[in-house]
Amino acid sequence: MIRIERTAVMNMENAMRGARNPLNSWDRMDSYTDAEGRFVFGENDLSLARRLCRSGSDHRKFIRQIFVSVDITAPLYWWKEYDTYKVATVANSTSTMHKIHAKSFALEDFSCDHMDEETRHQMESIIAFLETLRQKYLEGKDKQYWYDMIQLLPASYNQMRTCTLNYENLRGIYTARSMHKLDEWREFCRWIETLPYAADLILPLPEENP
Repeated sequence: MIRIERTAVMNMENAMRGARNPLNSWDRMDSYTDAEGRFVFGENDLSLARRLCRSGSDHRKFIRQIFVSVDITAPLYWWKEYDTYKVATVANSTSTMHKIHAKSFALEDFSCDHMDEETRHQMESIIAFLETLRQKYLEGKDKQYWYDMIQLLPASYNQMRTCTLNYENLRGIYTARSMHKLDEWREFCRWIETLPYAADLILPLPEENP
C-alpha cells in the first residue's frame, strides 16, 4: 500500500533561468505563469530543456533545482528501500519512537493488501498483542513495554513522511524502480509520470533504458 498526497512542484522558472546562464541567453526565455499560477514552458525554453536532459547528467543539472514536496504514506519495508535515494532530499516523518503509544493499533495501520486469509489472521493476532502492550505501557509507563512494541512492530506498519525531492532524484528512481516487483514502487513511478513536464525532464528516453 502507498498513498501519495499534497504534491507541490516548485522553482521551475528559476531552474530554467539558471539553465541559460552558461550562454547568457536569458533574452530567449519564453516561459510564463498562467492565470492559475502554473509554470508553462515556452517553445524555446522547452526545446533547450529537452536538449540538456538528453545530453547527460552534467548538462541537465538544472533539474536538480526543480523541487517537489509530497506527503507519502507507505510501509516501513518500502521506506527502507526509499532511503537509498537520500541524496539532496529531506523528509520529516511521523514518529514511531515518540507516538507509537498515542493511538490504538488497528489493521488499517498496516499494509496487508497482499496477505492471504491465513496470514491476515496471524497479523490480526500480532496487532491485538501490540495493543495489549500499548495498554500496559500506558498504565505505568514501563519502558520494557515500549521496547516490546518497537521491536515487535512489523515492517508492514505504515508511516507518513513529508518529503522534498528534486527532478534528478525522481529521474534516478524512475529508471531503477519503474518495473520493480513491489507494487508500491510501480505506483510511485506512475505518480512521477503525472508531474509537470515529466515526459520531457524526468522520464528516460527508450535508448537510456537498460
